[in-house]
Amino acid sequence: MPFEIEELNPVYAVNFAHRNKPFLIYKDKEKLAKEFDGLETDFAKKLSAYIGSAKKMFHDTENIVIRKNFKSKLDYLLQLTQVPLKHSPKMFRSMWTELDRTFTSEEAKVIFSLVAFFLGDTPFKTPAVYSLLNYTELEHDGYWNVKGGMYQITETIVDLLKKRNVRFHYNTEITNVEFSGNEIKHFTDNHNKNWTADLYVCNSDAAAFRGKILKREKFAPKKLDEMKWTLAPFTIYLGIKGKTESLIHHNYFLGSNFKDYADNIFTASTSPEKPYYYVNVSSKSNPASAPEGCENLFILCPVPDLRFKSDWSDSEQLADNIIDDLSKRINIDLKKNTLTRTILNPIDWEEKFNLYRGSGLGLAHGLSQVGGFRPSNKDEVFKNLYYVGASTTPGTGLPMVVISSKLVTERIQEEHGTV
Repeated sequence: MPFEIEELNPVYAVNFAHRNKPFLIYKDKEKLAKEFDGLETDFAKKLSAYIGSAKKMFHDTENIVIRKNFKSKLDYLLQLTQVPLKHSPKMFRSMWTELDRTFTSEEAKVIFSLVAFFLGDTPFKTPAVYSLLNYTELEHDGYWNVKGGMYQITETIVDLLKKRNVRFHYNTEITNVEFSGNEIKHFTDNHNKNWTADLYVCNSDAAAFRGKILKREKFAPKKLDEMKWTLAPFTIYLGIKGKTESLIHHNYFLGSNFKDYADNIFTASTSPEKPYYYVNVSSKSNPASAPEGCENLFILCPVPDLRFKSDWSDSEQLADNIIDDLSKRINIDLKKNTLTRTILNPIDWEEKFNLYRGSGLGLAHGLSQVGGFRPSNKDEVFKNLYYVGASTTPGTGLPMVVISSKLVTERIQEEHGTV
């Protein structure tokens, strides 16, 4: 392997407003069970049953739904018939309902439902099939740190591709297309340069690109706005002097009104007064990412996308609110110790990365937008255009996007031979 990885255990910490002590989520089931002493009777037994069911779901669907190309929606539906019927009820009940059938404590249900937010939705709307993510994080894969930070992945891939004579052109955005029949002749960029190739792979948002550049009526803004999109990110990047002893690499900070918060956060027109947020302290695992005696903090607060909240003039106020809350909960005056501070709101994310309406993870994963119901990785009109990324198959999130690159490669090789 061209870079080094090391397993994180505990995988993350969850801090509730009503508790002084965080829950440490271990892969070690005995250690994890001790975290719930006095809160959940027979926790180990319940967790084993829950993870066991999720494991079966994962392995019964991985090569049928996730790692599979589909020629059409009908092909997708036919593939689904290979999934054992015992899993079908999970398609029609929510993840929260699934957890409610297993655990009694609110804390256990909230903690194991957090994976729904990775998909950009709430556990009250996310289908129970995604309980398989609990299996992947607690047993199958876990959480891993890339030594030197995640950007090592990008730099390593770029180096490998350059050795294969791949050329990169930066600060270049596609703005127009010229085609003839069912074949693209060239794309035009923001410098008015034409790009001609035999095949094109687009890693812009597969839905928004079809509307913005290809002018497809099915993907016009009105149609896109009717689709389900993932959360918008409000992010804070802090460099602070001093060490945060009570934080680990991955940390969640939650309130005590989970359902009310989840029900309103994605469609609210105002910023949350008592925000829930995630804190990543990569300097815990990669000391070189911050100066000696310092830490770097990445804070993510899920917020409504620009369809619901278009005015972000309160960005500084929301950032102050989050930083003040975190300061109290870890007993460190972060403002006093801040060396550098950068804020990105959904407008910034939309402008910097062409994320539709500031949605951080592309299309959401409701039943009408999964598998063969997502925009295809093969263009429906042009025979030489393909798509990779979050809003095509198989879905959103880093592992799924990596799989999407493999799927589109397989599709190109099948249709065009060795490239």
